[in-house]
Amino acid sequence: MALTTFTMGKSYEQLNERHQAFIEAQQMFFVATAGREGKVNLSPKGLDSLRVMGPNRITWLNVTGSGNETAAHVKENGRMTLMFCAFEGAPMILRVYGQAREIQPGHKSWGEYAAHFPDLPGARQIFELQIDMVQTSCGMAVPLYDFQDQRQELVRWAEKKGPNGIQDYWQEKNLTSLDGYPTGLGE
Repeated sequence: MALTTFTMGKSYEQLNERHQAFIEAQQMFFVATAGREGKVNLSPKGLDSLRVMGPNRITWLNVTGSGNETAAHVKENGRMTLMFCAFEGAPMILRVYGQAREIQPGHKSWGEYAAHFPDLPGARQIFELQIDMVQTSCGMAVPLYDFQDQRQELVRWAEKKGPNGIQDYWQEKNLTSLDGYPTGLGE
């Protein structure tokens, strides 16, 4: 699908069809969160882990990683920004701003949300973002890259650890943020 250049610096109340097509064409996105104090977190995400659920709602599956900053920040205030960049084709940056909530394995809604994603080993949370603003900007300074493939190292690492090893890893590495705030994992 050919994507056209969007107008520089325009804001919207919700995603339109062009925004949704742009998001679905991306192989990578970025998640930003922050607490009232402490470090701002910015994380790149890949794999098949994001779904546009409607014009004001996005969900994404978070797999186990070295930290769990996003969960701690969402637990504290819910603020989240997702950013998508065109690394090929027409230049474009799209940001969605809103309030997020976390769904963990074992939560009564987990199965309903998880059904939208592949069964990735180490799945730790699903975040649901209720969008209150969408912003596009030109992206003309973003370099062009050719997508090769999604990395599978994290998937293989989680498969090797197995469910019990993942639970142990969460206990050791994912219960508090870098600033010492609780992530809520396992509550």
